Amino acid sequence: MEDQEYVVCALYHFVRLDNHGDLKQPLLKLMNHHGVKGTLLLAAEGINGTIAGKRKAVDHLLQWLRNKDDFKSLVHKESYVDAQPFNRTKVKLKKEIVTMGVEDIDPNDIVGTYVKPKNWNALITDPDVLLVDTRNDYEVAIGTFKGALNPNTETFREFPDYVKDNLDKAKHKKVAMFCTGGIRCEKSTAYLKQQGFDEVYHLEGGILKYLEDVPQDETQWEGECFVFDNRVSVDHDLDKGQYDQCYGCRMPITEGDKQHVHYQQGISCHHCFDKTDDEQKARYIERQHQIELAKKRGEEHIGGEMVDLIEQHRKEKLKKKKADQEREGS
Repeated sequence: MEDQEYVVCALYHFVRLDNHGDLKQPLLKLMNHHGVKGTLLLAAEGINGTIAGKRKAVDHLLQWLRNKDDFKSLVHKESYVDAQPFNRTKVKLKKEIVTMGVEDIDPNDIVGTYVKPKNWNALITDPDVLLVDTRNDYEVAIGTFKGALNPNTETFREFPDYVKDNLDKAKHKKVAMFCTGGIRCEKSTAYLKQQGFDEVYHLEGGILKYLEDVPQDETQWEGECFVFDNRVSVDHDLDKGQYDQCYGCRMPITEGDKQHVHYQQGISCHHCFDKTDDEQKARYIERQHQIELAKKRGEEHIGGEMVDLIEQHRKEKLKKKKADQEREGS
């Protein structure tokens, strides 16, 4: 690997952390010192995140974590890019490292059967297996496995309702699930097992590990894989894909989509033009203005990182839902 390349490192580990808050400042200091950017989430249930930096810097951070008893068995996945794909460095304290909103789901206690990428094709081509994509609708839109069901969820919080409304433990005897890096499936398979489903499988290492291990001439994957950094998507070789992103709604968009009359860089696209109000559009316009000013100064603008945008949209959705409920009750 050339020295100018950046290592993009996706990692997670479920482990009981009684004092996870004590790790925040040491981790943040270490990342800043070595020029590692990205976001790490810490919760009582473990650690999750994606970071990027030079080879030595990422190795140093991984070794620092694995020197601690709680993270000795931490695993990670890597890909490589020519430019830093993150704008800033953050370590956040959360209630969950992947938000499902269901209490008492512990993947260390109960979880589905892990399936290696090399064995995944045989499993999902079994006609008795129900294949479910646990990712959100905007991720599924640009790529998924052949024959996979799309739950049409906007957030992972909606997945339990999808299970309740669409899956039947008496009918669906074998269920296989997958996600980007494996973490959502740790919880989704644990949840299904808790609900009484017997044979529940998930792709070990997620889509990213599958693309790394399975040759293109054997693949069951179609399209590209959405990733939560400035690359937006990766192809089967884990190189940057063809998609950009609308930072008004976070939907992946193509160069052709940018020619649509409703596309405004950083503000809207044809997916969301009619779904945002004037207040939201004004905020996006100001954010884009600040980004352009920062570029002219040769600086990085930190206001558009995807993790923040996702959280912002989640809050806006909850606010709208609450307002709708209040109107219905009046």
